[in-house]
Order: sequence, then C-alpha cells, then structure tokens
Amino acid sequence: MINTITAIVHGIYGLLWNDLITIPLPGGGTLGLSLLVLLLIPTGIYFTLRTKCMQIRLFPDMVRALLEKKGAQGRSLSTLQTLIVSTATRVGMGNLVGVVAAISAGGAGAVFWMWVSALLGSATAFIESTLAQLYKEKDPLYGGYRGGPAYYIHRFGEEKRGKKQRYSIMAVLFALSGLICWCGISQVISNSVSSAFSNAFHIPPLYTTVVLVVLAAIIVLRKNATVKVLDVLVPIMAGCYFLITIVLILINLPQLPGVFEQIFAEAFGFRQMVAGGFGAVLMNGIKRGLFSNEAGSGSAPCAAAAAETDHPAKVGLSQALGVFIDTIVICSCTAFIMLLAPAEVTNGLSGMDLMQAAMHYHLGAFGSILIAAILWLFSFSTFIGILFYARSNVAYLFGDNWFSQTAYKIVALVMLFIGGLAAYTFVWELGDVGVGLMTVFNLIFLFPLSRRALDSLKDYETNFKKKR
Repeated sequence: MINTITAIVHGIYGLLWNDLITIPLPGGGTLGLSLLVLLLIPTGIYFTLRTKCMQIRLFPDMVRALLEKKGAQGRSLSTLQTLIVSTATRVGMGNLVGVVAAISAGGAGAVFWMWVSALLGSATAFIESTLAQLYKEKDPLYGGYRGGPAYYIHRFGEEKRGKKQRYSIMAVLFALSGLICWCGISQVISNSVSSAFSNAFHIPPLYTTVVLVVLAAIIVLRKNATVKVLDVLVPIMAGCYFLITIVLILINLPQLPGVFEQIFAEAFGFRQMVAGGFGAVLMNGIKRGLFSNEAGSGSAPCAAAAAETDHPAKVGLSQALGVFIDTIVICSCTAFIMLLAPAEVTNGLSGMDLMQAAMHYHLGAFGSILIAAILWLFSFSTFIGILFYARSNVAYLFGDNWFSQTAYKIVALVMLFIGGLAAYTFVWELGDVGVGLMTVFNLIFLFPLSRRALDSLKDYETNFKKKR
C-alpha cells in the first residue's frame, strides 16, 4: 500500500515538475519545459497583455495601496498587513536556497530570467488576489474575512449550476492540495534550519528543532497572534537583509557594473547557447523565480481575502507589488551577494556551500553565522504564514470549528518536529506535488473568472481614482 502511494506521488511529481517537452538548441543543448512552466509563463503573458502591463503602468498605485488604513471592522486586516503575511511566505527559503540553486545550475544569467518571471507573475498575482477580494466571506472564528481559490472556485461552480452546493469537487481538491503542500513545507523548513545551525554553531538538530517547535506553537496556537508577530518580524528580517546587501554593494561598488554585465551577457550570450547551456540558464531562472514568488499557485490569495478595503483592485495591486519585493528586491540581494564574490572563491561550489563561501568572503566567519540566522528568520516566518493560509482551507473542508483548526496546526507542528530530525524525501516530494496541484487547479479557474478581476481594474482606473 505504501509503495503504491509512493509510486503515485512520484508519478504526479514527474508529470508536474519534470520536462514535458524538450526543444533542441544549437550547440547540442536542450530547452526542457515542465507542465507548470508551460502553464504559468503563458498565463503571465496573457494577463500582462489583458491588464495592459498594469505592473508597470500602475506601479505608483501599488505603493499607494499599502498606505490604506484598516476599515471599521475591528479584527479585519489592512492591505499592508495581508501583504506582510504573503511576503512572510514568499520571502522564505526560495530567496536563499532557490536563488543559490538557480545560479549554481544556470549561472548568473538565471537571475535575469528570475526577474522576467516576476514581471509576468505580478499580473497573475493581481488577478488571483483581486478575485479573492471579490469572493471573500466573513470569518466567524477569527473575525474579519477569509477566502482564496477554494472559495472563488466554489462560487464559480454555484454560478454555473444556478444553485447552492455544500462542496465543489475542484475546490475540495485545491484545499486538500494546499494543506498537503503546507505540511510538506513544514518539514523542509525545520530540516533546513536545523542543518544550518548544525553547520554554523555545531548545535545538535534535536535542540534546534525543539526550540523552533516550541516558539512556533506559542504563536500559532494563540487565536490572533500570527499577524501580530509577522507585523514585526517580516519588516525587520527583510529590511535587515536588504540593508546588509546595500552595505556589501557599496563596499564593492566598483565591481557592480561587472555583475550586471555578467547577468545580461549570460542571459542572452551566444557562448551559453553554443555550449549547450542556454536551456539551463533560462529554465533555472524561470523555475526558481516561479517557486519563489508563488504567483499563480493560489497561496497569496488566502491572505489577500482577509483585507478590508474600499476597492478590491487595491488588494490585487498590493499583492502584485509583493512579487516585486520577493524577486526583484530580496532574490536580487542574494544573487548580488554571490556574484560580488570573486570567481576563485566560489568556483566548483554549489548549493548553500556557494552562499556560505560568498558570505565568508564578504564578512569572514561571521558570514556563516549570519546566513544561519537569516535562514532561521525566513523559515520561521514562512511557517507562521502558511498556517495563516491554512485557516480558510481548513474551514472550507471541515466547517467553522476550533477543533479542526487546532488539529491541523498540531499536525503541522508534528511535521515541523519530524523534519528537523531527518529529511524525508517522500514528504518533500509530496509538498512539491501539493503546490503543483494547487497551481493547476487555480489556473483552470483564473481564466473564466478573470473577467471579474479585469472589470474591477477598469472600474478602479475609470471611476475610483477619479473620485479621489
């Protein structure tokens, strides 16, 4: 039975993440396209065109949307608070491990394609987050609002059938995929943190894991502590990481033009194409960018629905900005740290060894300690954020009761503990399957529902902005 389940999960993983189409390139190389890349990139292009490049045209509006104050509902969240929650999960391991992996496999040129994926993904993020606002519901347990893809998929089914229904099969599948994904991520989080602390401080994984689980339990098992903690933690961790990068850039300012030249040369360079490496440059940048910013996966809309706003499009704009913050700012910080280190320091290295070597070059022995601390903060905030996402999905599947909400949190905490002690490849793969299925189910309904989000954008530009 277990072997059968493992085989099914592995098969689904291969369908979602392995190359579905392989295109031959000059020089003997190939360009492999997975199902998720084939879905997400055209979706980003389509919504960029349909919104008339809103991510560029309305960038000032994205920033202004964050200044909106919370409305009259005492326990509802502001647009800024929901952005902080979604940023907590976006600004996580993908910003460290993901960027390192992209550069290790695809070179500096992969950074450019990460930027491209963020630019396209921000339009997708706008559509899904605006829909979450349009279809949000009152939250009788936590107060304020809740929603996300499970809710707008459900409502779409009701509208098509012309009658109320308790469940929608596709909405149930999305919600289950999300809960599976976030449990899997819990293991990845704790394993990464315990490994980093073991390497930097020689602390046994058990001690690190116990502290991590106890702190997480104190926060997530309290009714409304999650957002309060993230309100403080996320700006501090992202701000500090950004500040460290700025300092390092200023110290190495003469080398910065060379870094940009390397990024663009390797992104479009004929050397990579002739050598058969262009496919690796392109796809590693795109894949890691999509993994990091989560646009289209349906995660961030679970936070976006919780905002109280005077126009749904404003929440969509703020979440589009979140994609920029994640990839253009934070991921670029990691890339610059590595690329500003001399080639002889990082040659032959990959993964976190590459990152640690670069930080050691910049900051000495303190660099390894700093990376461990940053990874801890990023991972911890990710865990808290995904449990906020889980609220609406648990409620959709099991109803409004504290038992099911608490039970899922306990399961996630158990997975957090287990993952800190050992890496279980099957569970990690299960998490990847979860996020992949979430993305597929979400994208299926984004296209027929996108008209409502596009109408909301049109109303925002033609009516709402003129009244202000």
